[in-house]
Amino acid sequence: MVRIRLRRTGLKGQPSYRIVVADQRASRGGAFIEIIGTHNARTQPITDIVDEARALHWLSVGAQPSPAVGLIFKRTGTFDRFERMKNGEAVETLIAEAAAAAAARGYSAKTRHESPAAGEGTKKPKGE
Repeated sequence: MVRIRLRRTGLKGQPSYRIVVADQRASRGGAFIEIIGTHNARTQPITDIVDEARALHWLSVGAQPSPAVGLIFKRTGTFDRFERMKNGEAVETLIAEAAAAAAARGYSAKTRHESPAAGEGTKKPKGE
């Protein structure tokens, strides 16, 4: 079975995620079929970028989203657009609507946690 799930990327303690389509038997960091978006919970507000056309395609052919991706799809409105697509609305209209909604949301690169100033990190200098 094909799943839409998160794949962890980023540094230790600074996770960000890719939304990928993968076989459910593949490991979290293993092989995947396609990247269809990103999720970064460290920014304020949370940054979710979803390629709506590909997400709708994979949902229409039976891919099952994981619980975490399901929450992301609800937040971005992908599930609502998928239901409307099943009821007969044109895909092009839905994709244009998703692009307009993403542009209206806007994204910030500012993280929730400020970087420490020079010399104020948690690492001790050598020799101490």
